This record gives sequence, C-alpha cells and structure tokens, in this order.
Amino acid sequence: MKETDVLIAHNKGVYNIKVEGRATFEYGPPLRTLAKNLENELFERISVDLNECAGMDSTFMGLLAMLGLRARKINAVMEILNANEMNMGLLRGLGLEKLFKFSVKNIAEDKDTDWKKAETQSDKLSTAEAVVDAHDTLMDIDPGNIPKFERVVDFAKKDLDKLKK
Repeated sequence: MKETDVLIAHNKGVYNIKVEGRATFEYGPPLRTLAKNLENELFERISVDLNECAGMDSTFMGLLAMLGLRARKINAVMEILNANEMNMGLLRGLGLEKLFKFSVKNIAEDKDTDWKKAETQSDKLSTAEAVVDAHDTLMDIDPGNIPKFERVVDFAKKDLDKLKK
C-alpha cells in the first residue's frame, strides 16, 4: 500500500484536505494546529476527500470533529467527500454524522491550488496534546464515546503531564 499522505490546501475561504492511505494520530499535530488556527478565522467550507483513505483512527476522526465543530459555530460547511462504506461506518460509529455533510464529488480545484503535505511530527508533546484534544472532542460530541475513550484520555493525560515536566 502507498505511504500515507494528508494534503491541505486553502484558497479563498475554502480549506481542502485529501487523505491518501491510512489517516492516523501521526497527523494529529498539523490538523490540531489547523483547528486551533480556524478558531480565529472565518471561512466558508472545509472539504475532506476520503476517496483514497484506507481507514482512520479515532484521533484523526476526533480532529475532523474539531474542524466540524468550528465550521458549525460559524455556519460554514464541513463536508466529507467520497467516503467508502468502511469509513462511513467509522464516522457513524462515533456519532459524527451530525457534524458533516456527506457527498460524492471531486474537490473543486483551480489552477492556483497550493497543496501542502501535512507533516508528521516526532514531537511527542504535540502528538499527546492532539490525542487528548481529539478524544475529549469525541466524548463531548457523543456521550456513547465516553466508555470507549475515557481510558485513552486518562493515559494520554498522564503521558502529557510527564512530557511537560
């Protein structure tokens, strides 16, 4: 299988994200940074193309949820494009379907689209922060996620405390 890439582009109030391969916690820091940056920005749409996505872990889905909550707060659209049945099942299983508009289409690209690869980081602190934020978000969105992730969050918070010392 191809190495995973997560690509991000921004053009005129529209953020596009493409996932190629398996979307995991390793992409947590750049997506968490994007979500935090968008707290102070107005935008129209976030489109996430899962056409080539081989699967997602809970951290990645929690970060998508963070983006979806921000979009909802400012009445922007958060759309998931081209999700296969497996990925749809993963998102539904965590109660995230209420945050996203689902459709099958290609991301509208113009010749000026500047895709940037979301770099994975070996910074354990940033990764731990992303894991905690992602899973806290999942538990906030759907109480059914609490028993699934409360131990993950407890362990991640302990790791975070150790890393901050």
